[in-house]
Amino acid sequence: MQPQRGSSSADGAGPAWMVMGKGAGPSVAAAARILAALIYLFPAVSLQCKILKCNSEFWSSTSASGSEMDFCIALRAYNTCVRRTARTCRGDLAYHSAQHGIEDLMGQHNCSKDGPTSQPSQTRRGSQDPLPPPDSQERSDGPEICHYERSFPRHSAPPNYTHCGFFGDPHLRTFSDDFQTCKVEGAWPLIHNKYLSVQVTNVPVLPGSATTATNKITIIFKNFQECVDQKMYHAETDELPAAFADGSKNGGDRHGANTLRIVEKQPGQHVEIHARYIGTTIVVRQVGRYLTFAIRMPEEVVNSQEEKDDHGLYLCRDGCPLSQRIDLSSAKDGRGSAGEGGPPSRGFTYQSAMAACKVRLPVEDLYFHSCVFDLITSGDVSFTMAAYYALEDVKMLHSDKSKYHIFERSWPVSSSVPGKPLARALCFVNFLAVVLWIQYCSLHL
Repeated sequence: MQPQRGSSSADGAGPAWMVMGKGAGPSVAAAARILAALIYLFPAVSLQCKILKCNSEFWSSTSASGSEMDFCIALRAYNTCVRRTARTCRGDLAYHSAQHGIEDLMGQHNCSKDGPTSQPSQTRRGSQDPLPPPDSQERSDGPEICHYERSFPRHSAPPNYTHCGFFGDPHLRTFSDDFQTCKVEGAWPLIHNKYLSVQVTNVPVLPGSATTATNKITIIFKNFQECVDQKMYHAETDELPAAFADGSKNGGDRHGANTLRIVEKQPGQHVEIHARYIGTTIVVRQVGRYLTFAIRMPEEVVNSQEEKDDHGLYLCRDGCPLSQRIDLSSAKDGRGSAGEGGPPSRGFTYQSAMAACKVRLPVEDLYFHSCVFDLITSGDVSFTMAAYYALEDVKMLHSDKSKYHIFERSWPVSSSVPGKPLARALCFVNFLAVVLWIQYCSLHL
């Protein structure tokens, strides 16, 4: 059980934190020993959530010096270390006991929460070489809990990252690497979880056409502990701002605000949003008259759900509904512009679209075929660049190099007849089965 402040034990001695009262006048070493004893009471939990390592570092840093200034510096470093374990230790008694202990010690020793966490002249024991200076990004960006990657224990497996892209007429690459072409006219949710919501609005590319493209993107970053305030980013055709809706470029006034920031790569054409507190990077572009969207996000964040979530449809996670999907091969016979009986576009034949897309997309993957589809159905050559940049964003954001290109299984590269090699393979399997059956009969009859 967690020690109760103000209670006494059976032998008359107060609990650990009572010893640290103002009247006791504890030494720095005594304080460190009491913290050590508290953590060692819970060895199984400590090993599980790595908080024992924080305790040992605090002990070693305070055992060599007894000054109040050094103790406060060590205590702040200990506090940072404990916060780094928040994701793996949340709910563990040792973690919460350490948090309460740190609060008590800071108050009793008049230590401020803000300040240095290491001595400028600190050296490694047994060496005259100075330690590396503290991470300047860490100082400016706030607590460790506001850095997703740093919240994992050292030497642990890195988090699994996923990617979703939305571009063109429009084409969707889901977090599970499914590739779809969709109608989805109007407003549709791309992503919705505990930390982030993204909605796109799509309009017809041509009057009477079922193929659409994105002209609005709205992204909402939700409040997150001491890291960021809620922020909204909204982009429309010919309005790709380099700031959030309130004019700010970071997460607000909190200590970890800089872990959410906007970077303008190319004015009016390319913006990146880095949300390091959730390990997420978002790329928004305007290509031609329409917008494209790409995101890199950890699986843990993708799968997080708010309480009372209605488990609705989110395109990046679930894909487009079957009723909203369009077959890429429909562009070959002129059905692509409306899916079913819509007016054909002018400007590109199948062969001329192939040639135009080949310039930027030499690999005949689904990005190439989406480019061909878009040119035939819209006649807008800018869709070539939309497909090109979508693939470039994959190369920047996707964690698995072998999955940059996606190929349709029933639509082999350089084949004008979808499914033909598959049919040949099935025929060969049937032929082989007949041969084996004949051999079996000849041996057993």
